[in-house]
Amino acid sequence: MAEFILSEKRGAVGIITLNRPQVLNAWNTAMREELTATLATMEEDSEVRAIILTGAGDRAFGAGQDLNETKTFDPDRAEQWMGEWERLYDRIRSLSKPIIAALNGVAAGSAFQVSLLCDLRIGHPGVTMGQPEINSGIASTTGPWIMREHIGLARTIDLTLTGRMMDADECYRIGVINRLVPQDKVMSEALALAEFLAGKPPVAMRLDRQRFREMTEAGFRDCLAAGVRIQREAYASGEPARMMEEFLARKAAAKKG
Repeated sequence: MAEFILSEKRGAVGIITLNRPQVLNAWNTAMREELTATLATMEEDSEVRAIILTGAGDRAFGAGQDLNETKTFDPDRAEQWMGEWERLYDRIRSLSKPIIAALNGVAAGSAFQVSLLCDLRIGHPGVTMGQPEINSGIASTTGPWIMREHIGLARTIDLTLTGRMMDADECYRIGVINRLVPQDKVMSEALALAEFLAGKPPVAMRLDRQRFREMTEAGFRDCLAAGVRIQREAYASGEPARMMEEFLARKAAAKKG
């Protein structure tokens, strides 16, 4: 039984919830693996014609990687980590069914990337999105690839190197959020859109998503190969572990203060 992923069906729509709200739905290996398996189950379910991905609670879709996991990595574990992301990202990209991100709060780092791998994104005025990985000593490889596909190289460089977060207005203005609604309407809007997409011809839907995957496959494979090389070098330097410890210490001090 999944511990960190919740799933349900509402008619032709499958709903998947990232369920680590106590850490803002931050990723660990188990949650990645459970999400990959749940997506596979919904892909195989002929009754499911569209999927919604969201996060538990009202503070975050996802805060990105759980640093308490990655702070202990060595180069070999960092390479395995890239393989975990490859399996999850490939599973999302190879779905024959449309997938919508219902955003509730922050979508940072790899959670931002996962939301961009979804076909459409519904958000509210309190949503923030971005790629703050550099602030905790993580070099970005998959992030720049998927961001460039959506927002171009100039904005990708800005977000990657500054680590800043975009507010909902900016996200909507540049097309990262497709629908901006009040917070209490995010799920109902996502459901309405999912039901609409579920009514589309399934073969055409599958072939359209297949073509999107084909168009971006070379870049995806390049970023994964680069990711192994870059993460091995980064973790061999010791910088990520030092920066993550400092980042976590600042967070702990801020909580006490």
